[in-house]
Amino acid sequence: MLEAKKDRAIKMIAEVEVANKRAIEVKDQRKLEEKNLEQQIVEYNRAKAQREEEKQAELKRIKEEKEREVARLRELQEKAADRQAEIDALRAKRAFEEGERAAREKERRDLEHKQKVLKDMEEARQRQFFERETRLAEQAKQERDEFLRIIQKQKEVEEQERHIEEEKKEVLKKHSQQLRTQIHTNDEKSKQDRLDYLEEGRKIRQKIEDERRKIEAIK
Repeated sequence: MLEAKKDRAIKMIAEVEVANKRAIEVKDQRKLEEKNLEQQIVEYNRAKAQREEEKQAELKRIKEEKEREVARLRELQEKAADRQAEIDALRAKRAFEEGERAAREKERRDLEHKQKVLKDMEEARQRQFFERETRLAEQAKQERDEFLRIIQKQKEVEEQERHIEEEKKEVLKKHSQQLRTQIHTNDEKSKQDRLDYLEEGRKIRQKIEDERRKIEAIK
């Protein structure tokens, strides 16, 4: 009876030991699992942090690459803008130089035109002056010739008057002689001669007056 109790007790002790051992093993297993879980969590967090860090690094790299690309494109745009500015400046310079050349050419043409106009005006003035001098010279010559003609005509008239006067005197002288010779022979003849003499004198005076009127008309 005691042996049976003892066996049961030993068996129970053995079972308790087994149970304890099993409980310890389970506890150790749980600790190991918890440790492994914690290690997994740490490893997960580390991997997650690493992935996040790598992600941030990649984002930073992409951002920096984009910034570099933007900077490169901006630099290209600035260079293009500078090039365009140089091209615009060159075009403006060429346009200005072309404008200057056009202005100088216009100024040269205007100066040539002005010089030509002045030359034409001077030639016209010289021509007008020459024509005027020629006309005045011709007019002066005509007036001088007319004056000389009038003087000559006046001289001729005076000479004619003098000649007529001399003829008149000669006629008077001859007539006086005739009168003296004929006064005693024919009174009627003497009267007729006297009338002829007076008529001749009247004709002579009329001729002289006509010549003077011609001279006055010429003047």
